[in-house]
Amino acid sequence: MLKIKNLLSADDLSKEDLLEIIELGERIMKSPEEFSHSCDGKLLGTLFFEPSTRTRLSFESAMNRLGGRVVGFSDSKASSSQKGESLRDTVRTVSQYADIIAMRHPQEGAAKLASTTSDCPLINAGDGGHQHPTQTLTDILTITSYKKRLTNLKIGICGDLKYGRTVHSLLKVMSMFDGNEYVLISPDELKIPSYFKEQVLDANNMPYTECLNLEDVIDDLDILYMTRIQKERFFSLQKYIRLKDSYVLDPKKLENAKKDLIIMHPLPRVTEISTEVDSDPRALYFKQVKCGMYVRMALIMKLLEANNA
Repeated sequence: MLKIKNLLSADDLSKEDLLEIIELGERIMKSPEEFSHSCDGKLLGTLFFEPSTRTRLSFESAMNRLGGRVVGFSDSKASSSQKGESLRDTVRTVSQYADIIAMRHPQEGAAKLASTTSDCPLINAGDGGHQHPTQTLTDILTITSYKKRLTNLKIGICGDLKYGRTVHSLLKVMSMFDGNEYVLISPDELKIPSYFKEQVLDANNMPYTECLNLEDVIDDLDILYMTRIQKERFFSLQKYIRLKDSYVLDPKKLENAKKDLIIMHPLPRVTEISTEVDSDPRALYFKQVKCGMYVRMALIMKLLEANNA
């Protein structure tokens, strides 16, 4: 049984909680039909105040595959927030209908605020540039499934390391596992923030190097985690245009990469991975999407304390 009622941040997960969710996710992957009635009669409320395709549909697919049902909205314009209703009141209202809530919001800290008024478990499906813990669970299940370990890996993370909430959450969780080495690849303007290096990387003695060129390090990596340059996080369009094509992974860059490299991406992809890479057996980003559905099934079951969780 998990020690948490809500999942708001990667910080909420103990190593034991994380491994418990991943273990259930692996069981579901192997035999999904065994869990098709685990949440019969349960209702998931999806409150998406910010656009989302994969995360929202992943949560909805997860609940439907568990036998539950879904209510909610995918556009804040369809909610009473347009009438001036506060986030706290919206969440408290929906928690009277639903058994569990998944919420995405553009403001950092919104999930924590919402959890103080919810009468049911709440899952943070992304709040601004802050946290995206279920994407991190997706990433961990993918790594576990395809590398068979979470230790002694050389992990390259490339792209937007300043605003990338998936990057920050993943590094926080990987701090629980020893023997890994991290290569942080980004333009100077999008480097990991100094406070994050101090509070997470340095505080947990996580060995890392920073570099500008993907080509210089790709041959030595076990995992390459690509991210897009996020237009919505920039205040200056000119700055975005200048940086958006900083990295483009193509077949030529992969020529000397390890045969068992795995290429991951939280999606959506823009230009940072060429479509020519999609047919490479090392490209896992669409398989990663499926892992996301399975791990969200596991998380929902755990938070609802389903019988076969």
